[in-house]
Amino acid sequence: MIIFLYGQDNYRSRQKLKELIEHYKKIHKIGLSLKYIDARKLSFKDLEDELKQISIFKEKKLLILTNVFSNIEFKKIFVKKGKKFIESDNTILFYEQDKVDKRDAMLKFLNKHAKSQEFQLLEGSRLRNWLKKEFQERKAKIKGQALDKFISFVDNNSWQMINEVQKLAHFKNGKEIEVRDIELLIKPHVEPNIFNTIDAIASKDKKRALKLLRDHIKKGDNPFYLFSMINYQFRNLLIIKDLLIKNLSPYSSGLHPFVIKKSSVLARKFDFLELKKIYQKIFEIDLSIKTGKSDAETALDLLITGI
Repeated sequence: MIIFLYGQDNYRSRQKLKELIEHYKKIHKIGLSLKYIDARKLSFKDLEDELKQISIFKEKKLLILTNVFSNIEFKKIFVKKGKKFIESDNTILFYEQDKVDKRDAMLKFLNKHAKSQEFQLLEGSRLRNWLKKEFQERKAKIKGQALDKFISFVDNNSWQMINEVQKLAHFKNGKEIEVRDIELLIKPHVEPNIFNTIDAIASKDKKRALKLLRDHIKKGDNPFYLFSMINYQFRNLLIIKDLLIKNLSPYSSGLHPFVIKKSSVLARKFDFLELKKIYQKIFEIDLSIKTGKSDAETALDLLITGI
C-alpha cells in the first residue's frame, strides 16, 4: 500500500501522520518494522532491498519517506516501477512538508495510485469549525465575536494557532473565552503591507488596491486571512476616528502602538459615516463567506470594487 500526505498545513498533516503511526503501533507491538527514511539520497534499489527484508517478528513494514520530491533520480524510477507496491502488504508512506509543484510527475502518480490526502490552509467555515473543535478538545468554549477576533489576530499558521488555543484554554480553565481575553493574551499579527492596501482603498484607487491584493495572494497570503486583516483594520479605523472626533488620544484605545500609529494617519482620510458604511459592507461580505455564499478571494474583489 502507498500513502501520501502533503500540503502547506503541516500541523494537520503531522497530526494525521501521528494518527497513522499510533494505529500501526497498536497492531504491531514490537514496532521494529517502522522506519523513517530521509529520501534525499535514497535509491529505488535501496527501497526494494528494504522491503525484501523479512521481519523475524512477522510484522508488516511501515516505511515513512520524507523529502522524496528533492530526489530527481528516485522519482523518475518510482513513477515507472512504483505500481508494484500498490497491492503490497507493507506500507510506504510519503510525507512532504514543502510545497509541491502541481506539474510534478511524482505528484500525479501518487495522487492517482496512492491513498493521497492534501492538507491545504483552512479558511472560512472550515477554519472556524476546526478551531471550535480544537478549543472543545481542550475544554474551552469560544463563540462569535471572540472567534472572529482570534482569527484576525493570528496569522493563518496552524502551529501558531494551536499555541494560542492552548494558551487561552489554560488561562480560562473551562470558562468561555471572550474578546477581552484575546486582546489581553495575544499580540496581533500585523502585516505592514496591508496598510498600503487600505491606503489605496482610502484614496479610492481601486486599481492599485486590487493590484496590491493580487500581490498578496501571489506571494501566498491566504485570501481569508487578508479579508480578516482588512476587517480588523477597518474596525480599528472606526475606533480611532471616533476618538479623534471626541478629541481623545488614540492611545486610549488599548490597541497595539504600531497599529495606532498607522491607523491614525489613515483614519484622517475618511469621514466617520464613510467608515461606518464600509465596515457595514465588510460585515455583510464576512457573513456571506461564513455561510458559504461567497469565497474569500471573490469577496475581496467585491469589497474593493464596491467602495
